[in-house]
Amino acid sequence: MKKVAVIGTGYVGLVSGTCFAEIGHQVICCDIDRRKIDLLKSGIIPIYEPGLEEIVSSNTELGRLSFTDEIGAAIQASDIVFIAVGTPMSATGEADLTYVKAVAKTIGENLNSYKVVVTKSTVPVGTGRLVAQTVAENRPDSSVEFDVVSNPEFLREGTAIADCMNMERAVIGATSDKAAKIIAELHEPFNTTIYITNLESAEMIKYAANAFLATKISFINEIANLCERVGADVTEVAAGVGLDSRIGAKFLQAGIGYGGSCFPKDTEALKHIATQNNYEFKIIESVIDINHRQRLIMLDKIKEALGSVQGKHIAVLGLAFKPNTDDMRYAPSLDLIPALLEMGATVTAYDPVAIPEASKQLPAETEYGANVYDTLRGADACMILTEWNEIKEMDLTRARELLRAPIVVDGRNCFSLQEMEELGLAYYSVGRPVVRTPEHAVV
Repeated sequence: MKKVAVIGTGYVGLVSGTCFAEIGHQVICCDIDRRKIDLLKSGIIPIYEPGLEEIVSSNTELGRLSFTDEIGAAIQASDIVFIAVGTPMSATGEADLTYVKAVAKTIGENLNSYKVVVTKSTVPVGTGRLVAQTVAENRPDSSVEFDVVSNPEFLREGTAIADCMNMERAVIGATSDKAAKIIAELHEPFNTTIYITNLESAEMIKYAANAFLATKISFINEIANLCERVGADVTEVAAGVGLDSRIGAKFLQAGIGYGGSCFPKDTEALKHIATQNNYEFKIIESVIDINHRQRLIMLDKIKEALGSVQGKHIAVLGLAFKPNTDDMRYAPSLDLIPALLEMGATVTAYDPVAIPEASKQLPAETEYGANVYDTLRGADACMILTEWNEIKEMDLTRARELLRAPIVVDGRNCFSLQEMEELGLAYYSVGRPVVRTPEHAVV
């Protein structure tokens, strides 16, 4: 058992800390936000992640997991201190390290014995050295030693618990063999592949992995746009390409692009790192441009289906950037719904869990449905932005009856072309032929 402090109870910190407790370590999750800590102490989870509430509760009851806003005391009581605070994207695209530097200063001020300081946050190359310098400059006793490790996270929202408990790899970039061994031992119960490297390489691995996955998404979306022009079906193309073991099938689902807390921020940060080092990173620049353009294609499709959206009522299904989360960061809905409203449409939207968060960010005139069918009632067209199971499994016959016009514009390719044709629904998806119906006419 190791004594672990995790500073930052956002998505990464709370999930990681809870999973460390689940495998038997003594974990203190810390945050300067007293309200958030009070909620966690009372069993209320501030983020939506399937399975998280249950293991937070069980480990709290077992005494392995606790929460505090007394960060200094938590640091002093621990052997390993994780930095898991946010690194939001700044106006220039670079990662904002304000919170990381503040935590490093606090760690230094409370360094009372040897500790391993671990950056779990996604940070630019060189941040580990900056953290080490900041801790050293602020420690009250220069004879007290410490090491810094980069241990990037690779969790997917919606499946984060399973990803952590069955992690594919633990990347450990360390400043000493001693620190590398300590963090490797911390991860041993996960039965994962442990990869040890230096600080800079570990920091780059995180950005490189996310940028490569984002590239796959933007690439297949470009193929999808070409498929529409030549009569091919991107779902079949992706399936055939994915059979190549050198490529693989993951992240080849065409749609309206990536969003969330990682890919948009990390691709921009990598672009900024390249610029700072006088390198023109053309591939990543194209990936970013393609992703932004892809979501706007949905507006072209809805205009093609309706002729004009002026005065039309649009039902939007799905608000979060992906299913099984309430995360609205860089969600396509944040671009598309305001655009529809600006074009003169009215919008009723639905999401199983993200409406409270979405309503803080979407225009006030956005209306919200109580469920899928309530949202569809009387709409001139349906636009699908998130592939929740509840949306993929909706009764399409009932949906057709509720819609004023049988038009579905699907940014996630939730349904088969044959199914939509048989049901008499005009269907505009991504990278596939348009399904038109006899009674569907452009107005």
